[in-house]
Amino acid sequence: MTIEAFDRVHLDGTGFDRITEEEVVAVVREAIDAGRGGRILTPNVDILRQAQVDSEVRGYLDDADLVVADGMPLVWASKLSGTPLPERVAGSSLIWSLSRGLAHDKRSVFVVGGAPAAEGARDGATRAADRLARECPGLRIAGTVCPPFGFERDEESFADLCRKVAGAEPDLVFVGLGFPKQEGVITRLRAELPRAWFIGCGAAVNFVAGDVERAPRWMQKTGLEWAHRLGTDPGRLAGRYLKHDAPYAMRLLAGAAARR
Repeated sequence: MTIEAFDRVHLDGTGFDRITEEEVVAVVREAIDAGRGGRILTPNVDILRQAQVDSEVRGYLDDADLVVADGMPLVWASKLSGTPLPERVAGSSLIWSLSRGLAHDKRSVFVVGGAPAAEGARDGATRAADRLARECPGLRIAGTVCPPFGFERDEESFADLCRKVAGAEPDLVFVGLGFPKQEGVITRLRAELPRAWFIGCGAAVNFVAGDVERAPRWMQKTGLEWAHRLGTDPGRLAGRYLKHDAPYAMRLLAGAAARR
C-alpha cells in the first residue's frame, strides 16, 4: 500500500487523503519498513481556516505526506460536495492506533509535549509514554521530552530538544505542543530524521497521560467534541470556536452543498 494509492478530496483549497485510520497505520508501517519517512497532518476546521490567510500554515499542509480530516464538519462537507471522506481520523486516536501498529513491528516512538512535572512527579510526556508502552506490548520508547514554555523562542533550548530527539533515532515522533508550534518543531526535525515519521497530535499526549479527559465517544462521533473541549477551557477556546471557527464551518458546509 502506497500513499499515492489514495485519492484526495479538496476542501477550500486543501487536499485530504481519502483514507481510514486503519489505512494510515498500514501506510506508516509499510513506509518505515522501506526506510521512508513522512509527516501526517490532521487539520480540523480551525487549521483549515488559518490556512486561508497564513502562508506558514499552508506550508505545513503542503509539506505533509498524509493529510487526514480531524473534525466531523470536514467529513460532512466532503459528503455534501459529493466526494465523501470515509471517516474522521483524529490525532487523539492515531496516537493509540499508530502505537499499536508499531508495537507489532517492535518499532520505537518518541513523545514530545505534555504537562510539566509537579514536584516529586514525572512529566506528562513520560507518563504518556509509559502508558503507551504498557498498553501496547512490543512498543519501544526511544525517549521523551517535556519542553518548558517558550522553548521555541530560545535557540539553545530548541536545539537541545532537537538533539535529544534526533539522537534517539525513533521510528515515529508524537509532538503534542499545540498547533502551529508542534508543526514548526516537526519541520526542523524532519531534516535530521529523514526516515522517521512525525505527527503533530495536539492534546493527545495530555489525554494519554491522564491530565485531560477526552470527550465521550458519542460526542466524538457526532461532531460535538469541540463543545466538550470548550467546556473544559472556555477562557482559551471560546473566542476561537464561537467567533471564528463556527462561522467558517457554516460557510464551508454551505459552499460544499452549493458546489455540488
